[in-house]
Amino acid sequence: MTYPILEHDPTREALIEPAKVIEPRDMPEHCVVCFFREVIERVVEEHDARVLVENRWEDGPHPVYEITHRGQRLAFFHPGVGAPLAAGLLEEVIAFGCRKFIACGGCGVLERDIAVGHLIVVSAAVRDEGVSYHYLPPSREVEAHERGISSLVAVLRDRGIPHRVGKTWTTDAPYRETPDVIARRREEGCLVVEMEAAGMMAVAHYRDVVFGQILYGGDDLSGDEWDNRSWQSRTAIRENLFWICADAVLTL
Repeated sequence: MTYPILEHDPTREALIEPAKVIEPRDMPEHCVVCFFREVIERVVEEHDARVLVENRWEDGPHPVYEITHRGQRLAFFHPGVGAPLAAGLLEEVIAFGCRKFIACGGCGVLERDIAVGHLIVVSAAVRDEGVSYHYLPPSREVEAHERGISSLVAVLRDRGIPHRVGKTWTTDAPYRETPDVIARRREEGCLVVEMEAAGMMAVAHYRDVVFGQILYGGDDLSGDEWDNRSWQSRTAIRENLFWICADAVLTL
């Protein structure tokens, strides 16, 4: 192939195969993947969380925690930022023993009417990153797991929370989101943009685990100028998303 990223190798076992280099632990099968570090810190402090695994990468610690929620064991961790780190950490947590995942994070919006804090359940991701091509054959998109979608939608409907189900654009390069590319992604149905969904979804498909993701509308890329909209300061939204994911994943 002309382009290395398209040289998909279907060989199932890698030289560094997670199941062979990581020792399984006594882990809950249900896990929340939370991109909000301040929320994780608060849950750890207020809910007597215990550390299941002291996991560390070169950027620092990424521990896997456990609490009891609604009478069940629940794991949670921060996956870092960007598809390579998030996918690698997801691989490790799968190898540790978790099998059902719901992730929560923020995103840039490609439609002006998606307000700050509006919720989007991811149905598919455009694969404009690199990680997914090492797990799945080349294709335009990767679809979310139907059970992950339905569990989130059920919780949101039960609580009467407005939301949309739709497609995200996963990119490795937020500083190369040019007007022309944004317009093309919007034309193919992308509501939002972020950096991890396609990679994590590809890992989940490859490892045959359930993975769903919910995002909240953050900065606005729909106009002629970027608008930050102070999206990272929405503490209540971010904490509520964690508990929505906790309730959703326990239904899987």
